[in-house]
Amino acid sequence: MCLDPVPPPPARLTRRGVLAGAAALAGTATVPAVAAPAAARPAPGPESGGPAGDLVIEGGTLLDPATGEVTEDAVVVVRGGTVRWAGRRGRGPVPADARRLDAHGHWVLPGLVDAHIHLSTVAEARAAVTQGATSARSGSTTFFQDIAVRELARRLPTRAPRLTAAGVFVTPDLGESVLADPDLAPLAALKDGVRSAQALRRVVEVNLTRGADVVKTRVNERAGLPEQDPLTQVYSYEQLSEVVAAARRRGKGVLCHSYSAQGCDDAVRAGIRSLEHGVFVAERTLHEMARRGTYFTPTLTAIAGMAGDPNPVLDERGRTFLPVLKEAVRTAHALGVPLAAGTDSSGGDVSPIGGEVVLMHSAGLSPLDAIRTATTGAARLLGVEGTVGRLAPGYAGDAVLLAGDPLSDLTVLTRPAHVVRAGQVL
Repeated sequence: MCLDPVPPPPARLTRRGVLAGAAALAGTATVPAVAAPAAARPAPGPESGGPAGDLVIEGGTLLDPATGEVTEDAVVVVRGGTVRWAGRRGRGPVPADARRLDAHGHWVLPGLVDAHIHLSTVAEARAAVTQGATSARSGSTTFFQDIAVRELARRLPTRAPRLTAAGVFVTPDLGESVLADPDLAPLAALKDGVRSAQALRRVVEVNLTRGADVVKTRVNERAGLPEQDPLTQVYSYEQLSEVVAAARRRGKGVLCHSYSAQGCDDAVRAGIRSLEHGVFVAERTLHEMARRGTYFTPTLTAIAGMAGDPNPVLDERGRTFLPVLKEAVRTAHALGVPLAAGTDSSGGDVSPIGGEVVLMHSAGLSPLDAIRTATTGAARLLGVEGTVGRLAPGYAGDAVLLAGDPLSDLTVLTRPAHVVRAGQVL
C-alpha cells in the first residue's frame, strides 16, 4: 500500500516556499520573508494560527473516549477554537453570544484521528476532514506536500486536518522524490540506491530540515503493487537502526512500512515508534512491542480494499491478508500493544476513518476500544494527547456529531451528520 507517485511541482520548493504556498492556497497573507526553522517554533495549540470559532454544541449525548462516560443532554462550549466547558446542561456556564449547533438526537464525539494517510492535495485534505478526521499523521508524500497541508490547516482549519507531517519516504529507490530537494538529487546516482548509512542519514536530515514532524521508512516492499512482493525485505536491522538514530538525534520518531515476520521484528528491535500494516507480525514481536510501547497501525482499510481488485494478485492478497491481520490486531490488543487507526488513503481516494474503527471492532475490539484507536490512542501516538481525542476543557474544539449510538452501531462513524473543526461547523 502506501504512497502513489505524483508529478513533481514546477520548481524547487524551499521550506519558505512550502509555507508561502500554503498561505496562498488558504487565501491568507504570505508568510514572513524569513521563516524560523521548524525545530525552533513551538508546536501549535488549538488556538494558534487561523480563524477559530466560538460555538455551543447543545442537547446531544456526549461520549468521552478516555473514560467511557456517556452524558445525555450535554453542552460543549468552544471559545476561540478551544473547549472551555463540557458536561450536562445546566451545570456550567453557557455564553449567550456564541453560535449554537443543535445536537438533539445526536451523539457527540471528539474529532477523529487518521494516524496513517497520504494527503497531497487540497481536495484530499478537505475530504479527510469532512469525513471526520480532524487530526491526522501523514504516511509521507512525494514532494513535501504534507508539510504544506499542515500549514494550510493552521491557517484555515476547515480545509484540512491538524497534520503531523512525514515528508518524503526513506526508501531504497526515492523515485520522483529525488526532485523534492536539491540535496536529494545526488542520491539518484547511487548504484544501490539509498542503502548506505550516509545516504540514509541524508534523507532523514533533509526531511527534518524541511520541517517534517516524523520520519517514514520501510522494511518490506509494497503489497499494493502486484509486481512487488510485500514479504521481500529491503532494509536490514542495521539500516533501520541508522534511520531511527538519525531521527532521534533531532527528537523525532519513525513509522515503518512492514509486512513480513522478520521485517516487523527487525523494525521493532531497531526502535521504531510505530509499525504500519504489519500483516505477518509474529506474537514474539507483539510481546516486544507491548514491552517497548511500540504502536501498531494496521491500516485494515487498505488491506481490505485490495479484495475484489481486478488484478488477481491484489485480490488474492486482500482476501488472504485481511484475516491474518485481524488476528494480529486481536492478539496485539490482548497483549496490551497500543493501537492506532489509519486508513492509508492516497491517490485522491480518501476513505472515512470511521471505516477503520468498524474494522478494528470486527477484529475483536469492543466498540469503545475501537473508538479509542481513532481518538485517545491515536492522539498519544501523534503526541497531541493533551489537545486531541476528548471534548474536555483545554482540548481542541473538534467534534463529530453522529445520527446514532456508536457503541451500538459503529457504522455511524463512517457518515458524520456534522463535523466541527476548531469551533467551526463544516
